[in-house]
Amino acid sequence: MGDFAGGDFPGGRKLDATDIQLVILALLAEQPAHGYELIKTVEERSGGFYTPSPGVIYPALTYLHEIGHSSVEQQGTRKLYSITPEGKAHLEANRANAEAILDALARIGGRMEQVREAFAGVGDSDGGASDEVHRARHALKHALRRKHGCDPEEAKRIAKILDRAAAEILGR
Repeated sequence: MGDFAGGDFPGGRKLDATDIQLVILALLAEQPAHGYELIKTVEERSGGFYTPSPGVIYPALTYLHEIGHSSVEQQGTRKLYSITPEGKAHLEANRANAEAILDALARIGGRMEQVREAFAGVGDSDGGASDEVHRARHALKHALRRKHGCDPEEAKRIAKILDRAAAEILGR
């Protein structure tokens, strides 16, 4: 269900629904959160390598609420989730597995950061410029994700834009 961006989880298996539920409980044990915040936290902890989709996070949150492992407080249009004593007990009983998953996310995040630093180069002497490049790269990644699975005509249009951008960056 929630695999690592299509790849294998360390140990040769995929993150399944139970793994996602444990990660959510571990994060809720740190502090109450909205679904979107949980998605962002997992993304940050993995250095941007794994961003669970709303289609993975929200059903897990609903299930945890249904079985009494989390409570929900409506805040306008958003729901704030908190861990319950039952959720804490379940987390403690599965603490080793939860920590193994979070450690793997952090290790992947660390490796991703090393890769980013190795390839950064651009604007390193000026932190502000580097931040701008990072922001722009993130915006591009987001735009490409939204266009995933588009028709061949749109794919050709996007490829031309990317080719022009690469040529312009290299000053050709």
